[in-house]
Amino acid sequence: MTVQASTRLWALLNDPSQIVVGPGVYDGITARLALNAGFQTLYMTGAGTSMSTLGMADLGLATMTEMRQNAEMIANIDRSVPLIADADTGYGGTLSVARTTAAYISAGVAGFHLEDQVVNKKCGHLEGKQLVSKEEYLTRIRAAVETKKRMGSDIVIIARTDALQSLGLEESLTRLEAAVDAGADVAFLEAITKREELVAVCERFKGKAPVMYGMVQGSSAYKVTVDEAKALGVKIIVYAGACLMPTFVAVSQALKTLKETGDCEQYGGGQWSPHKVFDACGMKELMDFDRMIASNAANPK
Repeated sequence: MTVQASTRLWALLNDPSQIVVGPGVYDGITARLALNAGFQTLYMTGAGTSMSTLGMADLGLATMTEMRQNAEMIANIDRSVPLIADADTGYGGTLSVARTTAAYISAGVAGFHLEDQVVNKKCGHLEGKQLVSKEEYLTRIRAAVETKKRMGSDIVIIARTDALQSLGLEESLTRLEAAVDAGADVAFLEAITKREELVAVCERFKGKAPVMYGMVQGSSAYKVTVDEAKALGVKIIVYAGACLMPTFVAVSQALKTLKETGDCEQYGGGQWSPHKVFDACGMKELMDFDRMIASNAANPK
């Protein structure tokens, strides 16, 4: 039997020698490149999904349907590699959260995080975020946990709080503790900017629940390497901008070069070709399959 991606993610979480590293992917080619690089886990960034599918900044405009469709596509490129996906606020009230949870389970997502912002949310690293009450946040967590139970799934539910900026560290930790008590599997304190904040969340949940950390390049997030995060007690570290930021820089430069010089051949120094790009996205495997089917048709047993 095929092992579920969520079960594979649990195996990584339960292995004391492992830290789960998820590069932020947002479409088919970034997922392919991350898989080709050998990552054992992927992370679908909500900001990247919003910008790549809608061409709009991450201000809560992407719907559950758009997020689920993107997650399903990424999760099924290689179903042996777990995908952790952003599920924002769950996209509504209790019933909407239940629907989101069921949709992500059916899509093959291995884990997802739910946050405590209002439905019209902002990217976690922007200022001026508004929060729902702790009680409303916990209804989201309970709805996800109950749906997971009813569907017989072991999907990893990650409780995320964006309370650090407005309510402070202690209230943030209190919210996460309540979420874990309500059945969430992992604790995720968003927008950490200081080492002591990361240390505090790791110490608070030691022996209680794995801790996830989001390292966003170019932001005010506390900068930490994978090895440093592991030493502090972090179990999952995701890099939401790992593909988005280089794409923004490289494509902007390529287009600037084309606009100014009328020539695109010079960009990249000959390091790429259509064939290389197609190969990165599984061309050989697809053509081998096509040839096999043609051969079987020509030589039936």
